[in-house]
Amino acid sequence: MVILNEEGIPRLRVNSLYRSLLRRSGDEAKQYVEQKLRSAVWLIKSVEQRQRTLRKVAQSLVNFQRDFLDKGLPYLRPLALRDVGDDISMHESTISRVTTNKYVQTPQGLFELKFFFHSGIASENGSMVSSVSVKKTIRDMVSGEDNGKPLSDQEIAQALQGQGLTIARRTVAKYREELGILPSHQRRLQSKKR
Repeated sequence: MVILNEEGIPRLRVNSLYRSLLRRSGDEAKQYVEQKLRSAVWLIKSVEQRQRTLRKVAQSLVNFQRDFLDKGLPYLRPLALRDVGDDISMHESTISRVTTNKYVQTPQGLFELKFFFHSGIASENGSMVSSVSVKKTIRDMVSGEDNGKPLSDQEIAQALQGQGLTIARRTVAKYREELGILPSHQRRLQSKKR
């Protein structure tokens, strides 16, 4: 279920004083007030439209990421802005703007909406696995390794291939660096210093 948190958004409405001014004003003042009323109504409708768009995007994300929401990070699917845009018939640039600096509270925790958009790695069965879940697997492998004999990028790649993921050593190295994990020779040196 998607519920927008609208606590920070004040309820907008036009003060009735301006409507009464329209009835009592001369032509010049009337035109001025009418113009300002049109601007106010446009602003109110724009805010309402933005909220509807945000709700549609969130609902689409829930539909695409149902398994992640129910079962956790290993089930996060690769997803592109275009996928959500196609789903709700909006341009991907609109999806990008709507998801910027917006957060969602899920059964798996609090996430920025941008978190759900990332690439994937092909698996043996032809499906795609989220790069985020592959990074988590790499982190878990490194945290469980023998400190005296840390896993090399090639060994991690081979272990992932054993799990059915088609991944190059270079990609493992890139993900390891993004995670802030040192190369195996530096991890080995660190364990010797302890």
